[in-house]
This record gives sequence, C-alpha cells and structure tokens, in this order.
Amino acid sequence: MTPAPDASPCNIAAALPRLAAAQPGQVALRCPGGRGAGGRARYDQALTYTQLDARSDAIAAGLARHGVARGTRTVVMVRPSPEFFLLMFALFKAGAVPVLVDPGIDKRALRQCLGEADAEAFIGIPLAHAARVALGWARSARVRITTGARPWLAGATLAQVETAGADAGPQLAATAPDDVAAILFTSGSTGVPKGVVYRHRHLVAQVDMLRTAFGIEPGGVDLPTFPPFALFDPALGLTSVIPDMDPTRPARADPRRLHDAIERFGVDQLFGSPALMAVLAAHGQPLPTLRRVTSAGAPVPADVVAGMRDLLPADASFWTPYGATECLPVAVIEARELQATRAATESGAGTCVGRAVAPNAVRIIAISDDALPTWAEVEELPAGQVGEITVAGPTATDTYFNRHAQTRLAKIVECLPGGDQRVVHRMGDVGYVDGEGRLWFCGRKSHRVETAAGPLYTEQVEPVFNLHPDVRRTALVGTGDRGAQRPVLCVELAAGVPRGQWPRIEAELRALGRGHVHTGAIDHFLRHPGFPVDIRHNAKIGREKLAVWATRQ
Repeated sequence: MTPAPDASPCNIAAALPRLAAAQPGQVALRCPGGRGAGGRARYDQALTYTQLDARSDAIAAGLARHGVARGTRTVVMVRPSPEFFLLMFALFKAGAVPVLVDPGIDKRALRQCLGEADAEAFIGIPLAHAARVALGWARSARVRITTGARPWLAGATLAQVETAGADAGPQLAATAPDDVAAILFTSGSTGVPKGVVYRHRHLVAQVDMLRTAFGIEPGGVDLPTFPPFALFDPALGLTSVIPDMDPTRPARADPRRLHDAIERFGVDQLFGSPALMAVLAAHGQPLPTLRRVTSAGAPVPADVVAGMRDLLPADASFWTPYGATECLPVAVIEARELQATRAATESGAGTCVGRAVAPNAVRIIAISDDALPTWAEVEELPAGQVGEITVAGPTATDTYFNRHAQTRLAKIVECLPGGDQRVVHRMGDVGYVDGEGRLWFCGRKSHRVETAAGPLYTEQVEPVFNLHPDVRRTALVGTGDRGAQRPVLCVELAAGVPRGQWPRIEAELRALGRGHVHTGAIDHFLRHPGFPVDIRHNAKIGREKLAVWATRQ
C-alpha cells in the first residue's frame, strides 16, 4: 500500500513538525538529570517540541550518512533520556526499524531475541556495547553507534551523528501504512520473548484510539512510568515527564520521587503498571493534580483500585485498559465500574476489563492449543461462555518477526464480505462477554488447569483466596498430565505474617475454597516465599516457574 503523491506519510513522527509549528515553545519532555538538595532530581534535561523536531531531523540525516535508512533494523539499548526520544523519533523519520528488547530479561533469551532480529545497526549506551562484545549480541550489526562521549567499541557517537546531519533540514521518509515501523519484543512472561512486528498504520492507529478512548487533548502533562509508552506523548501533544525511577523495577519505585515530579510540574496524567499503582496506594498521599490515571500490564487488584480512587480528585478517572504488545488497546473500563464488579470478581466471575474500544471486534472462540489458519475453522462461542479472546482491529498486529510457528498459532485470517481479508489476533487469554457486552478476563490460556472434572482458570480461582487478610496473593498451577491435572494453590503471605501461622492460614483457605463450587476441589496449598514476576511490569506472576516448583514439592 503506497500513499498518494500528495498524501502525508503514514508515520507517528509526522505529528512533530505540526506540533512544533503550532506550539514551538511547549516542552515535549523532561528527564531527571543531576541531583539537588535532599537528593531530588533536578530535571535539568528538557526538550521543546521545536528542539525535538529539529534535533531528530539532524539525527535522522546523520544516521542516513552511516547507512541507517528506510528499512534498516536497528537495536536500541538506551536508557530513558533525551537521547532515547531523539533517537526513536529520528529512526521513525528515517523510516528505519527500531528493535526494542527489555534489557532485564534472561541473558540467554536476550541473545536469542537479538539474534532473531538480525539487526543491521546497534545503538546503545557504552555498557550495552560492552555487553554486545562480551556476550556476542547482534553480530549482524554492521553500524554501531554509542551515546557515550567517545566512540568506544563503536564507529561513531550519537553526538557526531547529529552534528553530521545538522544542516540537512526536515526529514520524513515516505513510509507507507504497511511498511514495518518497529519490532517490539514481548516481556517473555510466558516463554521466550517474541518480536512483534509493528507497521506504521498500527502506531498511527494506536495514537488515534488512545486519544479517543481516554479523551486526551494537547497541552496535558503526563508521567509515563513505562518508557516506550512515553513515545505516544509527543504524538498526542502532551508534555512527558520521565519519572526518577528504574523502569524495570516499578514495584521498587520511591513514591516520594514520583510525588515530587507530579507536584513540581503539575502532572495531570499518569501511566503505570499495577505494581506501581500499589506503591502509590500504599504511600497514601493524595494526588490532587491528576485527572487521568491509566494502569495496564495485568489485572489491578481491587484493593489497589480502591486505594487509588481515594487519593484522586472526585472528577478524576482511573482507567485500566486491556491489551497486549500485539494489540493495544483492546478494551477499557473505568475504576467506578470496575469497583461495581468487585463482588463478582471475588466470587469467581473473573475480572471485568470493560467494553471493546471502537472499532475493535472482540469475539470469544472455543479453546484450542492448535493453529487455526482461517476463521472458517473457528467455533465462535455465545455470551457467557468461557473461551479464548480474539480481537480484530486497526492495532491488531499480523506477524512475529522470524517466529513463523508462533505466528501460525496466534493469527487467524478472516475473509470479509467483498473479498477483503483481515488478521484476527488470538490474545492467548481466556474470558467471556457478559449480557451487557462487557469483556471478562479469566486468565492466560496456557495457565488453565485441566482437571478430570473440567478446567479451572486462574482469575476465577485466585480472587476467592486473595480475600484472606494474611495473604498477599495466590497463584493456581497444575501438576501432572493435562486432563488429569491436580490443582495446587501457591500462596505468598502478606508482609510481616510469621511463617508459624501457616497451618492456621492453610485451614482457613480450605474453608474459603469450600464456599464455592469451582474452588471446592482444591485441596493442595503450598506456601511460597515470593512469587517470580515479569521484568516489564513486576505484576504478571511466573506461573510456569511456580508449576515446576510445586511439582518438586
């Protein structure tokens, strides 16, 4: 698909020149730099829209002189900083393909991901280049650029690249909607991370759908605690304040530093994982300037939702969108409606994730672990029946990079009236649609426990037991062969609860389970010292690891 000669390129970076012209002095982003009195971040690194546009133009032109141009796959290993955002928008403008992988994942998995990406360029901080050489990362990369002051282990510094393109003028490749825009690797919480292929139309559609779903207007100030999500802010006309925290450890964020940034810059929007919301809710300090809070990555516990609502102004909204790296947003729900469904969740109904974001088509199909090449082979289920969640829409990606087997398992081709086709993404989650058209999430398909009496789903089982006051969280796993699995509930006790209390707690959990038909057959309970969680959001429980541990027990 090629745009008409007079059409603007389909590119998320196309918004920058327009915004720079309309609001040249507005700050596009602020980043924490050095530290001042009391250890507070100075936030002395800032870029206006004019600077972000002009400097990313220069970097795009400089990259072209180093052979990084349209279609060049480029690994980016740069911490949240002005350089990260300048570089990402420069790559989009150049039509190059940034490759993003969570640096905190297992080193063997990271090497595999970088090998699969078959990147032609590698841009990173000096430490990333040292790891590249020592661990054999991205051997295919012929262009190597460092953000350091000297070109150590690299052919040039980013500053040299920018200087080389300083006089080149505006840059914006004539990218078409179907051109590859980026390869974003999943968190790997259910296996080796997969490289999701984003086309330019996917990124542009995400911006439009987020703007519409949440009523986002230019001029707001956002605190995005997940850096890749911050890339949407400039395209939405927002000022992005990068928080003073380690983005790979949101559960360990210092709430005082977050509050400092919120108060200092009048932040009115916040994005973070459930783990980060738990940090703010536990801190208990009101958040009077916030008008919109969004939390994604895993279901937000009911007590965290209630705690956050108590800290926000009465007219503020707290959204919990549902989606995945492969498709976002899928559905959204506001905290008030979510709180109204709390009793049902705690009784085993699953977690309500709201209504589909237009124009998504969300449908439930019969659970299968096999590939389903075409929609004609699918059994679509009626309302109220649990099955696998599928979505078709403008942000549903169509392939994984160099992972053909995984693509076949996750994608279905649907023929539409008139002869057109579209790709339907299988979310890998199970759930159902209720009589009001709301989607309910019941857990990951791969985490279901297939007992002789039928399947059990994590999000229908665990909330029943999470009500216990001495329990922090629980995780349902299965041991044995599928179809005859033994359900086991792993239990992480709340902070400060002595281990000697476990016999009493176990007996009380058994009593809770007997209060519901679907949990009554669970009679194996194991205390665990601390659940493994994903590196990206610190919220998704590593049930695969827990199942291995439970089997050994």
